[in-house]
Amino acid sequence: MKAVEITEFGAPEVLKLAERPTPEPKAGEVLIKVSASGVNRPDVFQRKGSYAPPPGISDLPGLEVAGEIVGGAIDEKNNPFGLKIGDRVCALIAGGGYAEYAVAPLGQCLPVPKGLTDVEAASLPETFFTVWSNVFQRAYLGQGEGGENETLLVQGGSSGIGVTAIQIAHALGFRVFATAGSDDKCRACEALGAERAINYRTSDFVEVVKALTNDRGVDVILDMVAGGYVARELSALATGGRIVLIATLGGSKAELNMGEILRRRLTVTGSTLRARSVEFKAQIAQELKAKVWPLIEEGRIKPVLFRVFPAAQAAEAHALMESSEHIGKIVLDWSGAV
Repeated sequence: MKAVEITEFGAPEVLKLAERPTPEPKAGEVLIKVSASGVNRPDVFQRKGSYAPPPGISDLPGLEVAGEIVGGAIDEKNNPFGLKIGDRVCALIAGGGYAEYAVAPLGQCLPVPKGLTDVEAASLPETFFTVWSNVFQRAYLGQGEGGENETLLVQGGSSGIGVTAIQIAHALGFRVFATAGSDDKCRACEALGAERAINYRTSDFVEVVKALTNDRGVDVILDMVAGGYVARELSALATGGRIVLIATLGGSKAELNMGEILRRRLTVTGSTLRARSVEFKAQIAQELKAKVWPLIEEGRIKPVLFRVFPAAQAAEAHALMESSEHIGKIVLDWSGAV
């Protein structure tokens, strides 16, 4: 099969199209003929040598794919969606997505939502699994002291994670605010459901969200920046509020006022998804299928594709990802790879 390899750690140009053996599914896995692969920030980190795949996982980058199940022994006892050979699916995987074929645990495969192409479906798993597990499972939006009236602030609202978080929370009836780095990106966030998007280059997000919430603050903040942002985010939280960290683009260290955390019952938490168990991810898949997939099929949540690259142009896709000029998702198309 054709695959995109990391020939050495470094700049986007180290990504090269190469020949690899087709992977063989293990027990509980299926083989997917890949139509499209999502491109995500962790792929960039892996290319640079700072985010190694878990033991036993392919060294090829790529955490999400869409395509057709073409192999594997399907265990009907652990097949909640009734998938079978020949079905179109999108899947979250721990590596190996930049290839014409990939293996995925059956429990991490979801049927392609009705009305979506494989390219659109390939943009879903990584961000949807991440947002659901962090915003709704870990930070329990809607289940804190603010109840069903809780609010969410999404840092980096125009990113793949951001556009997903905005849309899911908005579709489920929550007030959503976001930050972004330009007025155009802010308008895009608002078009997706953010009540207000804040240009962090020209405005103080703490002051703005305080004003928008009658000085109460927001209940949940989804943060991929960390660093010096966290201390400011504490000030933007309502009493009982939660910050959930999913990346440290702004640095891994922060100085926090522990007295404020104690007095106002604040929570700072976080997680990464790649190394979590198949069982954990399978549970997320089932919740997404029940609670989010219907919203996609109704058109209330839509894939936000910024650009689709031929798979052979993975280096260009990574360069775009690192430029942060995109709004939404970047996808690799394998239809013309051979």
